[in-house]
Amino acid sequence: MDESSLERIAEALLRSYDLDQAERPRLPTQEAIVGLLDDIRRILFPGYYSEENLPKASRRYHVGTWLCQLHKELARLVHRAIAHAGTNQNTEEIQIEAEGLASQFLEGLTDLREGLRLDAEAALAGDPAASTVEEIVLTYPGFLAITVHRIAHWLHEAQVPFIPRAMAEHAHTMTGIDIHPGATIGESFFIDHGTGVVIGETTTIGHGVKIYQGVTLGALSVERALAGSKRHPTLEDGVVIYAGATVLGGQTIIGQRAVVGGNVWLTDSVAANTTVLESRTSPDFRERNESLAPQAISD
Repeated sequence: MDESSLERIAEALLRSYDLDQAERPRLPTQEAIVGLLDDIRRILFPGYYSEENLPKASRRYHVGTWLCQLHKELARLVHRAIAHAGTNQNTEEIQIEAEGLASQFLEGLTDLREGLRLDAEAALAGDPAASTVEEIVLTYPGFLAITVHRIAHWLHEAQVPFIPRAMAEHAHTMTGIDIHPGATIGESFFIDHGTGVVIGETTTIGHGVKIYQGVTLGALSVERALAGSKRHPTLEDGVVIYAGATVLGGQTIIGQRAVVGGNVWLTDSVAANTTVLESRTSPDFRERNESLAPQAISD
């Protein structure tokens, strides 16, 4: 390609760019966010995700070094995300906020690890094919997805822009499990197999819930006016949802210890201790749009 052609293409690209947008503070890169996730997972479960050893004599030094590095990198990426999103704060104020959020996150690492231990134990109890907790932590895609979600959800609740969703989409790419960082998920959560699971933004899941591959916890509509409203279902404690089931709607509640069978379609609530083996749609849903069923919506 000759020089004049390159100049012409470059000029056309420059005209297509939103230069005002380009001149804003840089976003954190996807590569940096994935690296941050790797650092967090290394601290949570040393020996699983890297070749580094923790000799007893130098254990405290290694963990302390990891924490210092994590604090610095998390603060840096949060600073970039907040600055790019636009704020009335000056650079110094953003830096103070970012460092404070990074410190708060590190303070919660022990609780995060304990919560993930409960998730791993729930997987061991719920899957006869699993032999040890170590196997689950190392190999299970559902455990990877919930690990990333619990990190991303913390950042989402702290109102950090961009980073939580980037983390969630990385987990989605790695596992085929799509969990919006806004979803609220209780203790001892287990996703078995996992491929094709979708959990929407305003989903609420209680403790001890188990779901299988292909489950959708979605919304009935993607109207922009519904942003911020409760659009996705609630699963109470002890619910089990089998493969391919679809549960839609912000007013849909699956009661404690209910079981939803495979490929069931629900837009209506289910009472506690009930087993559902055939699809149910609320009268209001049928009246509004009988043709919506093949178009399950999750975002």
